[in-house]
Amino acid sequence: MRPSSDMAAFRAEFAKSKHVVVLTGAGISAESGVPTFRGAGGFWRKWQATELATPEAFSQNPSLVWEFYHYRRQVMLSKEPNAAHVAIAECEARLAKEGRRLVVITQNIDELHARAGSKNVIELHGSLFKVRCSNCGEVTVNKDNPICQALSGKGAPDPEAVDARIPVDQLPRCKVGGCGGLLRPHVVWFGEQLDDRVLSQTTDELHKCDICLVIGTSSVVYPAAMFAPELAMRGITVAEFNVEETPATQSFGYHFQGLCGSTIPQAVAP
Repeated sequence: MRPSSDMAAFRAEFAKSKHVVVLTGAGISAESGVPTFRGAGGFWRKWQATELATPEAFSQNPSLVWEFYHYRRQVMLSKEPNAAHVAIAECEARLAKEGRRLVVITQNIDELHARAGSKNVIELHGSLFKVRCSNCGEVTVNKDNPICQALSGKGAPDPEAVDARIPVDQLPRCKVGGCGGLLRPHVVWFGEQLDDRVLSQTTDELHKCDICLVIGTSSVVYPAAMFAPELAMRGITVAEFNVEETPATQSFGYHFQGLCGSTIPQAVAP
């Protein structure tokens, strides 16, 4: 059975739902102009994200990894939530007034859902605008620009750009109680486990969910790739919104192809 693309049928099911889970990936942010660092052209300088977003890369060259994240933080200053982010946030507020719940579970680290007004957001992979001390473990919000003086003007993505090679004592440092430890981005890197509390929250929401929207995710990054197929196996209605089919498409009840900035507002409108 191929998934349906009948929007009226989906909206009828959505209207009866009490606990909506919206799973989002890089595709929703790509429509705001956020680089995905995936596939062809997914390079920063001569590296792919998979080579820099690792604990090993950070321990070997924290200056280079911080340049990469400084660039990503800078990029986000010029980006705005798009129509899909806004429609999800408005829908959450509307459903709350009706005693219904909508929660966003996102793989994105750009905070665009929160900026659009979403209140119930679980960030599976952390945030570009949080840092964690590699010494004391404290997690803090940090929107300083630049995050440290030595990174000012650094992080150019051009393959010819010269590495800044910033001394480790000039990189972002912990300000909590005189700790002074080296800060790292509070994001889940390749090879790292998801935070237990985040995973527990996610499991709870998925357990209560009665309809699920999967938006702009390639369905290949684990464990998130398993969330929607497992819901579908339980008989929960799952609708996928993407510019193309994914490895999971055939297991879902609905598939809406196209830019989510146009499909999502239509899907979740009053």
